[in-house]
Amino acid sequence: MEKQSVMKKKSEVLDGSDIMKLVGNDKVFSNFVDHKFEELDKDSDGKLSVKELQPAVADIGAALGLPAQGTSPDSDHIYSEVLNEFTHGKQEKVSKSEFKEVLSDILLGMAAGLKRDPIVILRMDGEDLLEYLKSPSSEPEILSFFSEIDVPDGSYQDYIIRALEKLTVEQGMPPVSDSWVRSNVIEPALQSCGGFPEQPVSQETFLVEFKRIAEIIAKLLKEQPVIVAHSENTFDGSGIKRLLSNKFELEKSLESALKNVPKDRHGKMSKEYLRVALDIVAPAAGLPPLGAVDQMDKIIYEAFKMFDADDGKLVKEEEFKKILTEILGSVMLQLEGNPVSVSTNSVVHEPLASSSSLLQAPSAECTNNGA
Repeated sequence: MEKQSVMKKKSEVLDGSDIMKLVGNDKVFSNFVDHKFEELDKDSDGKLSVKELQPAVADIGAALGLPAQGTSPDSDHIYSEVLNEFTHGKQEKVSKSEFKEVLSDILLGMAAGLKRDPIVILRMDGEDLLEYLKSPSSEPEILSFFSEIDVPDGSYQDYIIRALEKLTVEQGMPPVSDSWVRSNVIEPALQSCGGFPEQPVSQETFLVEFKRIAEIIAKLLKEQPVIVAHSENTFDGSGIKRLLSNKFELEKSLESALKNVPKDRHGKMSKEYLRVALDIVAPAAGLPPLGAVDQMDKIIYEAFKMFDADDGKLVKEEEFKKILTEILGSVMLQLEGNPVSVSTNSVVHEPLASSSSLLQAPSAECTNNGA
């Protein structure tokens, strides 16, 4: 398969195994924590202040593939949550034992997430794009892009940008929707091409001009490769099935969810909190958070409608659990019949080797200690 050949060429799979090796070897992990703690403890008082913790938080963000702090409200919220894990929401200093415990929890959480949904780190240097342009399948595919684009009175540039958006990492194109890719790859390519024909847009000329721009993009990628974190996930209901078949785990998850649901003086709870409860159960059921995947949201909202989950009625705790379990069952059946596949591509703006110092020492130390 073309997709697999591209993935194998210049890629690294992050599946959490290196992190598990690190945390699982107590001697190596203790040495690692000692080294990191000493590095962060600038005033050598044996404790880490909020300011001293910031580089560790930034490193964890980089290891998670997040953009730099201050560039996105969504990622800034995650950075804030990571800091709160260390400080427990206070401004107090953190001891080495607290630092080790929280760091271990965070790393194990990252490892579990990567084991479930591995991330493939792709180095895009233009070679795969050139290979795609030379392949027999490229021309028919590019012409099909042209037929799908509807830009009334659009210029060649308008059509080319729309067509570039249809190319994927499998074809050697980093995500055009990324602002960094737009300003550092796409716009320079368009500016350096010397302009486009003035006549009305035709299919034949579009093909020639598209290939010309794509070749310039390939040249720019060779000069400045782009690192892309690529992940794929298929929601097929198997996670829900596992949870529903394990009564102990199901009850534990439901109890955890109900802790966050307010009750009235009779111990009843409003059905309007079913969404909150489902979001808490979601990780155990192999589901994404509400709002993260549009196709999944539609399936979940249909299940909510089926059980009148939005009527705001007050129900007893057992009834609340029963409805939540039935919603999970309904979503499972929908996904078993029509699985939802999601692919995400995020540009990592620094070279892979320097994107996070948090996990550089582990790999070196694990090797040196024969772990």
